[in-house]
Order: sequence, then C-alpha cells, then structure tokens
Amino acid sequence: MPIIPILIPQLGEGLQEALLVEFLKKPGDLIRRDDPIYVMETDKATTDVESPYDGVLVEWTVEPGSVLAIGTEIAKMEVAEGTQAMSAGHGPVVDEGGSAPAAGPSNDGDDLEEASARETDTGVKIPPRTRKYLKEKGLLAVAQKIPAVGNKLMPEDVDRFIASGGVEAMSIPSVDSEKYAVVPLSRHQLTLNYRMTRSAQQTIPVTIQTDVNWTAIEAARAETRQTGGPTSFIMSLWCVIEALKQHPKLRSSLASDGKHLHQYKHTNLGIAVSLPDDVLVTAVVRDADTLSQRDFFEACTRQIELVRNGKDQADQSTTLTVSNIGKVGMRMGIPAIVAPAVATLATGEAYWQPVPSGDGYKFQSSVTFTLTFDHRILNGVGAANFMNDLKHLCETFKLT
Repeated sequence: MPIIPILIPQLGEGLQEALLVEFLKKPGDLIRRDDPIYVMETDKATTDVESPYDGVLVEWTVEPGSVLAIGTEIAKMEVAEGTQAMSAGHGPVVDEGGSAPAAGPSNDGDDLEEASARETDTGVKIPPRTRKYLKEKGLLAVAQKIPAVGNKLMPEDVDRFIASGGVEAMSIPSVDSEKYAVVPLSRHQLTLNYRMTRSAQQTIPVTIQTDVNWTAIEAARAETRQTGGPTSFIMSLWCVIEALKQHPKLRSSLASDGKHLHQYKHTNLGIAVSLPDDVLVTAVVRDADTLSQRDFFEACTRQIELVRNGKDQADQSTTLTVSNIGKVGMRMGIPAIVAPAVATLATGEAYWQPVPSGDGYKFQSSVTFTLTFDHRILNGVGAANFMNDLKHLCETFKLT
C-alpha cells in the first residue's frame, strides 16, 4: 500500500502560516476522507482540518504548538493503490513531475505574468508585480535572499520578510558563531510569539490605567488568610467577572468580515500564568459569570494548577486575559494584547498612595490597573466605563 504525505491546506486568502493546536487522530487510526484529523489556529479562527484521503494514519511528522507554513507536510498516510497526492490546499492532484494539471479555463493575465516571471538563483520565480513591489521597497537587489512559500516570490513573502526583521538583519554585520550559543525557543514561547505577532499586525492597541483603593480587598484577604482563602489577585478577578457582565464588547471578537462582532454569551476569563524559565501560558475559567463567588475562587485555583502541568487553555472565546505583574514586584506595566484576546488587563503591586484627607493627606493601599484594548472593537469611553466599574467593584468588595 502506498504511503503519501498530508500537507497543510490553504486556510485563508493570503495566509502564509498557522499554529498547530492539537491532533484529533493517532497513528494507526482508520480515517475517512473529510474526517477532522487536526486543529489549526489562524488569525481568523480555530479550525478543524479534514483529511483529503481515505486511509490509515502512519505518523505525525510535526509537533503540536508548532508554527507551520502553508504546504508543510504534517503527516503520512497509507492509502489505496492509485491514490494520488494532493498539493497544498487540497486542490488539484500533483502529477509525477510534481506540478498540478491545469483545471478550468486559463486566465490570460496569469499566463502573461507566469511567462514574464524571472527566476532567482534558487529557482524561485519573481512575477513582474513582485519586482515592482521590491523596487518600491528598495529590496530588488536582495530578492533572492527573501524566502518564498511557493515557487513564486509574492508581495506577501516580501511583507513577511520585512516584518520578521530580515532587512535589519542584512544591514548588521554578522558575528562569529563561536561567540554565541543557539538556544531553541520552547513550544509555549513559539505559540505566544505567533499570537502576539498576529495581534501586532491586526489590532489597534490603546492603553488606559486607573488607581484602585485596595483597602476592601486587603481586609477580605486578612479575613481568610488563616483558612487558606483566595489571594487578593483572585478576589480582584471576581470583580473583573462582575464588571464584564455590563460590558459585552469585552466579551467579543471581530468577525473575519470586519463588519460584525462575535459576542459570547458567557465569559471565558484568561489568567496569565508564569512557569519556570520565563514561560508564559494562559489558564481559562470557562463560563465564569455563571459561577458563585466560592465556585469561581475554586475554579481559578484549579485551572491555574492545571495549566502548570499541561497545555495552554486559551481559545477564540478567551477575549480578556488578566496578568498579575504585581506578583513579581512591578507597580505598573503596559500589557500587550495576545490573540485571541481583545484586551489584556495588568494588575500591579500594592503600594501606599497619598490621598487628600481634610487639611492634609493620608496613605491608603492602592493598586494600578492597566488595560490595553483593541480600538477596532472598543472605544475609549467604553474602556473607561469598564475600568470605572471595575474600580468601584474592587473598592466595595465583600466576601459572600
């Protein structure tokens, strides 16, 4: 029985790469064509990818958590005699020469561009429109150093090269490799980098902050400290959940058409968790707004403990993530939005703040909350109203 590769299909127009989230099948499984076999995350959504063949899965050739280019081999499958391998995109069948047969009527414009495309030393073709784009960017002289996803260098390849810092890298003198060590990034960091890059490319981040009187939460913490009650941070998360009930845009994500919101009925709250070696992952409390205060506290503790020993829990419905930078002694920080979140809230370290009192001043325990949000979904007044509601809930917090 022949064994052929399974390639990552084209998951969206112009998409160059995607994040492999998880496998849905294991080696040895009998698979039917169109059965979902693995999950990919793109800038649009998390997608179950279907098998292009009937057969038996032989092996996975990559690891979950990897950021992979479209067209990468992801698995091998044993198939029936006569089954032909498909090209990336699960489109036309690849012939023995490695090229796809023509399908449908030709496009004269595409034919003309193909005929006039020039090859680099590596055999990659550069169509006229890409040459024009390279000239505009001042990169025509280094075109052959720019990696292409397919057999033609496209403007999207040029954009990705620029975004990755390739231009700057070429202008900096190289250093003798004996003077540094090559250290691979962890899969968690690669996942985080992929999501932050997507956020930087797509979101319009705006940051606001407010100082919160921490007295009520500290009093509640003192009341439960001896019995192993929730931390001050987890108490503040309860206030976040209560505030989100009145602010549905912070429970939303922008649809792929850019004209609609996917507004989630319940809150799946993300909690940034730091692991050894500066690894950052996200715990998620699902349907947090449906829980009682006690159940919410227990769920936070449970999910944080789970993420310390397992995979990142964030998905497309994790629209707000909270980071406790006060735990490491930081009073204030400007957080980044990490896709799929629409906003990130950072809570700082408690400090003594002077506040007017009568003819003088008194000192009160305070914490700075900083919110970075996507301006495409939420405007400044809406974000400020959320922060004011959160401030009020923290300053009047009570255990129930």
